[in-house]
Amino acid sequence: MKLFAKGLLLIAIPSAIELALLGLVFDTQGEAALAAKSAENSKQILWQAAGLAHPLLREAARVRTAIVLEDPSFIDRRAVWAEFSDRIALLEHMVSDNPRQLARIQRINDSARTWRASCGKVADALRDGNAGGFTYTGGIGLPPEIDAVRSELDAFIAEQTRFDETRSASLRKSRERQQDALIFAVAGSMLVWAATAAVFARNVSLRLATLSANAQRLSVGVALAPPLAGNDEIASLDAVLNQTSRRLSEAEHEQTALKAQLQERAADLAAANDNLRQESQDNEMFIYSVSHDLRSPLVNLQGFSKELQVSCSDLREQIDLADLPPTERRHMMEVLDGDVDESLQFLRQAVARAAAIIDALLRMSRAGRLEYRWQRVNVGRIVERALAGLAAGLAQQARIEVRELPPAWGDPAALEQIFGNLIDNALRHLDPARPGHVEIGALELGEGAQGRATLPATSLVTSLVTSLVTSLVTSSAIAGATARDASRISGTRTRTYYVRDNGIGIPAAYLPKLFRVFQRLHGGESDGQGTGLALARRIAERHGGRIWAESTEGAGSTFFVALPDEPLRAA
Repeated sequence: MKLFAKGLLLIAIPSAIELALLGLVFDTQGEAALAAKSAENSKQILWQAAGLAHPLLREAARVRTAIVLEDPSFIDRRAVWAEFSDRIALLEHMVSDNPRQLARIQRINDSARTWRASCGKVADALRDGNAGGFTYTGGIGLPPEIDAVRSELDAFIAEQTRFDETRSASLRKSRERQQDALIFAVAGSMLVWAATAAVFARNVSLRLATLSANAQRLSVGVALAPPLAGNDEIASLDAVLNQTSRRLSEAEHEQTALKAQLQERAADLAAANDNLRQESQDNEMFIYSVSHDLRSPLVNLQGFSKELQVSCSDLREQIDLADLPPTERRHMMEVLDGDVDESLQFLRQAVARAAAIIDALLRMSRAGRLEYRWQRVNVGRIVERALAGLAAGLAQQARIEVRELPPAWGDPAALEQIFGNLIDNALRHLDPARPGHVEIGALELGEGAQGRATLPATSLVTSLVTSLVTSLVTSSAIAGATARDASRISGTRTRTYYVRDNGIGIPAAYLPKLFRVFQRLHGGESDGQGTGLALARRIAERHGGRIWAESTEGAGSTFFVALPDEPLRAA
């Protein structure tokens, strides 16, 4: 049962019992109200009965006075009997539920009517002057009809008094029961609420204690207690803990196996890395030697091309001085000014191109052999120097916007080469159809920056694999760097800078080839040897960072470079 359902039961059960107790209280309250009404009605009956004989007694006194004075005016037939009729009618209504008392009222009414008839006869006799025949018999000189009324009335009052005492006792008992029911309802409600809350709290607290104990066992790697029974949220959480414990145990076994495999692979990669570093150094030395060896023939070619140019000029002067036929003179001038001059121009361009390629190869070889001067570098100042060193007129081709650039850790001259090559590349590939715009800035630390992160325990296997792959990539990326640089790369926080332009952009198919040596994706549309981006990548990797690009053809490109934000640490 879910905790929500248990909470509803915690409210519903005491509420149902409270309703039952309230029903008991209402029943006793109704009984008390009926008893109180009955007692009040009984007292009203007694009060009315006590005054019922008074009009008859007053009328008897008036009749006696009328007989003594022989004056019938003392006998009032209307007011007395109207009062008596009202009283007797009210009593009949009030005792209508008691046949015995109602019969007594009827007999009293009959006796009163007989007495009323006798009073009428006395009045008539007095008017006729014949009152000598009327005498009184009965107790204390009252007419027998009044004695009969009083006798029945006394019996009526005695019976009603007994009813009143019974009803008053019943009222007292009803009120006592009402009070007891109210006390029982309040005490019972409190006890039910307390018992229900205690049971609920005990059940939940025990289950939470078991859940907390399992969580503690999971944190220290101890076997968990058996899963809790039930289908509430606590049982679900406990089931998740048990499932997590099983998965961690399985992951630990897998981790042990993978660790052994990774150690073997790490040893193989270390050997391959050493071989790769040695081969890279050999290649760089070979490139350096070949570049130096090629310079001498190029210098000779350049010198001999100049000599040929001077010889052609001398020959042209000799032809001008010689008295040659016009046809031969024109033919010789066409050869000198056409084929020979064009061939010499192609030769000079080829020599210049070969010299530029050799210089680029030398720069690439030096990038892996130079010892960097590691220090905190003001990147803003580096960018200013890179902008000042641009080719004449190149910086005027676009609006260059330099944003705030936080410092980085590295070699100032090497970082200036990176930003110089990136800015030069952006300016050389602007779109002539719109005003050029180049923006240089840095991302926030949490915005695409490759900073350090702490991995959870469950991702330990993934982190080991990632470290292995990173080591492999780093080893190939810093091929040619010194062993001291390579050992200081991993585990360092980096800061990401960018150079964004609105130029012609780069097709998506060419992005993987962008940082290869001598890759000129736009052919003859721009100057350069195709080594600037490769050199920038080489320098960034030696700094323990990386460089990549995002581009949309026809809209522009953004080159990102991640550089260390703090001194490099040993891996």
